[in-house]
Amino acid sequence: MSTQHVRDAMVPEPGTLDVAASTQEAGQRLSDPAVRAVLVSDNGRLVGVITRKTLVREVVATGRDPRATSAGEIAEPPLYTIDAALSLDDAFRELEEHDLERVPVVEDGRLVGVLSRSVLQRRLAEDEPPPEESGHPPESGSDPKGLTLGSTEA
Repeated sequence: MSTQHVRDAMVPEPGTLDVAASTQEAGQRLSDPAVRAVLVSDNGRLVGVITRKTLVREVVATGRDPRATSAGEIAEPPLYTIDAALSLDDAFRELEEHDLERVPVVEDGRLVGVLSRSVLQRRLAEDEPPPEESGHPPESGSDPKGLTLGSTEA
């Protein structure tokens, strides 16, 4: 069981777009294949998320001018956020339960980072003792570090 918290595994200070920025700028950021979504904030508070799908549906398909349409106008409220103080074990269960790959991390209502499931899995695996140290043989369906694959059961 991990004693670490989300703040220990998150990517701090994620890049955000101000609510007043244009959707053209959001589109420029989303043109990078590595960027899946743009987080939109207002004075450090997360107000929404813009994805390629959002941009196409709200700007391109409706004929709106991307230079005159603000990010805040089309940003969709985040479906899920996670608290920086949550334990890594609880965070892993939450991401698995909601089938999330990445989630914004908040602390006192302010955006402080982004947590990815892949980084979280690595951190949890590093925190587990090898099977020979735990005194138990590896279970079938588990990886060499003892993290059960394909299951969120504790």
